[in-house]
Amino acid sequence: MRTFKDAKIGETVKVVRLHGEGAVKRRIMDMGITRGTEVYIRKIAPLGDPLEVTVRGYELTLRKADADMIEIE
Repeated sequence: MRTFKDAKIGETVKVVRLHGEGAVKRRIMDMGITRGTEVYIRKIAPLGDPLEVTVRGYELTLRKADADMIEIE
């Protein structure tokens, strides 16, 4: 299983599945990260938390814990 935290800067990835449950999963989906969405990895902080991505035309910053719940290909 590959997650956002495994992606490299400048890479465009496709969301395969969201792990997690309840409010956390709903919050990620409300940010526009849903199955099949293409996401561009813009920046990753030196310690890996947070990371900045472009999804559906806007920039979004994700915490490492949230990025770990998003499976990509």
